[in-house]
Amino acid sequence: MKYDPVLAAMLVEPWSNNACRGYVIYAMENCGFSPEDIRRVVGELHYVFDFKTLDEAQHHYENGPY
Repeated sequence: MKYDPVLAAMLVEPWSNNACRGYVIYAMENCGFSPEDIRRVVGELHYVFDFKTLDEAQHHYENGPY
């Protein structure tokens, strides 16, 4: 496999729960969700980040109906 600088840069970026929350907030705002609904979802993210692993979340995304 040859060296890919873009892939290498992505692999060294640290995971950030807050960055993920920011992406979710952007998406919800863009879809017209109310501030109250956004707060509820962000609050739920605090829970799932604590009780679900990255592998579980990836599997849920890749195998979900969305």
